Amino acid sequence: MNFEEQLKNYAELIVKHGANVQEGQDVYLAGEVIHRDFINLVAETAYQAGARIVVVDLNDPQQTKMRILESKSSGYLEYVPAYVPFKAENMIPEKAATIRILGSEDPDILSDLDPEKVNRMQLSVRKKLKRFYEEAIGHSKVQWTIASAATPKWASKVFPELNGAEACEMLWKDILHICRADQPECLDLWRIHNQTLQLRAKKLTDMKVETLHFTGPGTDLKVGLSPKAIFKGGGSLGPRGVEFEPNLPTEEVFTTPDCHKTEGHVQTTRPFLINGKMVRGLKLEFKEGEIVNFEAKEGAETFKEYISSDPGAKKLGEVALVGIDSPIYQTGRVYEEILFDENAACHIAVGFAYHFCIEGSADMTIEELYEIGCNSSHVHTDMMISSEEVDVTAITADGKEITLISKGQWVDEFR
Repeated sequence: MNFEEQLKNYAELIVKHGANVQEGQDVYLAGEVIHRDFINLVAETAYQAGARIVVVDLNDPQQTKMRILESKSSGYLEYVPAYVPFKAENMIPEKAATIRILGSEDPDILSDLDPEKVNRMQLSVRKKLKRFYEEAIGHSKVQWTIASAATPKWASKVFPELNGAEACEMLWKDILHICRADQPECLDLWRIHNQTLQLRAKKLTDMKVETLHFTGPGTDLKVGLSPKAIFKGGGSLGPRGVEFEPNLPTEEVFTTPDCHKTEGHVQTTRPFLINGKMVRGLKLEFKEGEIVNFEAKEGAETFKEYISSDPGAKKLGEVALVGIDSPIYQTGRVYEEILFDENAACHIAVGFAYHFCIEGSADMTIEELYEIGCNSSHVHTDMMISSEEVDVTAITADGKEITLISKGQWVDEFR
């Protein structure tokens, strides 16, 4: 397959497997202006799949930076037009599908700005979209998927030894290979992969895990789970009764931890982006579920602002398990894009929790969910915490200790 054929294959994967667009369904498609050509290809594919309309939003990161630097009043940064939450929440009764294409035209564009201003602006949007995140995402009331497209500046961070065009070509090659879009039987391969992840998740759920214990260099962390915790992996079931794939790629099985029961210390194994700033070398200490101390080699001020967004921002909303058999890990590269890096290593996330990982959550109030440990927050970000030096042990409700991951690798039972 040549590059153009692989791109079409990738667009089909995003539309037919990722969002799983249905006949007559509305599709909301978003990305940056630099992705216009690829977004047009995805939109065309969505129409061919039967979409009633494809609503496209193209964002320009230069305008975001301009607003932060040039606004006459800092209070203006908190303003969110009423159409923003209205448009998002309208997807719920429509049972729409939404697709987001990641990959920044300029990954460092916000890195030198005041972290307090950046966080305030981003937090204002997240607050206005709280219902969308809780219902549309948290309860899978829309079909949604996130994928990526290469850009020269992003590619140059992954392949610094190459010029922009060569680096971009190499990054596209990685994206297409990791997403299996470089193979004609791409959709069939994803169905098989989904079955593997779902079987692994079912085994973990059936074990009745009470605690996940991570150990390795600089890490001795116990993440407590709710007795109602359900592990998820692969596709989710949408409001139209069809399965969709939230992340392309995905290599994780994950669940919602009890946000009151995280104890110990942990260090991140890969950098991650918060509000346009890379956080590197982060070390965290948890007591009674909350971050009580941290230090970072880079991005400490940005991280401080982020976890001060609301009380839930200092507690966990997700814990995920990934083995070093992941094709992303196997490349040996750090992509500095969370969609890829979170699927290279086990990770935890501070912030809001996914309700669908709690048994019976559809019939619970937010207060009832929080009571059993389902965290509530306006933010959510993943932090990678494993490598080939990290072990993961499950402690079950009946006191058994079962090794899940040894030196980064799933043990035989879970491969």
